[in-house]
Amino acid sequence: MKLTIQYKQAEEGGYIAQVKELPAVISEGETIEETRGNILDALNLYIEYIFFERSYS
Repeated sequence: MKLTIQYKQAEEGGYIAQVKELPAVISEGETIEETRGNILDALNLYIEYIFFERSYS
């Protein structure tokens, strides 16, 4: 599955990132590099959560 990460500048400064196909996966950071790392961490946590939930349901 290919996922699209959308970046935009935050009004208060820094950046916001969201996975287009998974609207619940959103993060922010002061720089694009920090924001990219943060959104990838958020995506990994989301995937771990989904896997965990399906394993014990």
